[in-house]
Amino acid sequence: MKEITELTSMAAIEKFITGHKLSFIYISRPQCTVCHAVLPQLRVLLTRFPKIKLGHINADIVKEVAGWFSVFTIPVLLLFIEGTECLREARFVHFEQLEQKLKRVYQLYEE
Repeated sequence: MKEITELTSMAAIEKFITGHKLSFIYISRPQCTVCHAVLPQLRVLLTRFPKIKLGHINADIVKEVAGWFSVFTIPVLLLFIEGTECLREARFVHFEQLEQKLKRVYQLYEE
């Protein structure tokens, strides 16, 4: 399962995104049942993409994250390449489609 970094401040989030060429941010809340179902699947999927680093944000702890990333629902999955958001998924995630999108981005990045 993919290692996950807990991000508990906006400074930590910015440092995580800018500190990795490929960073994936997962935004959730503890009381969200969909969030609890999605995270384990995401961690398994991301093991296929070793260069992507995974960070988790609890939206109850980092309240300003909603405004910073224009988040209107949770969970939200964001992929950043060299600090730029390149992929966004929210609420109900279709993992087969997400995997295909990640493969395309990953292949383009590796070329």
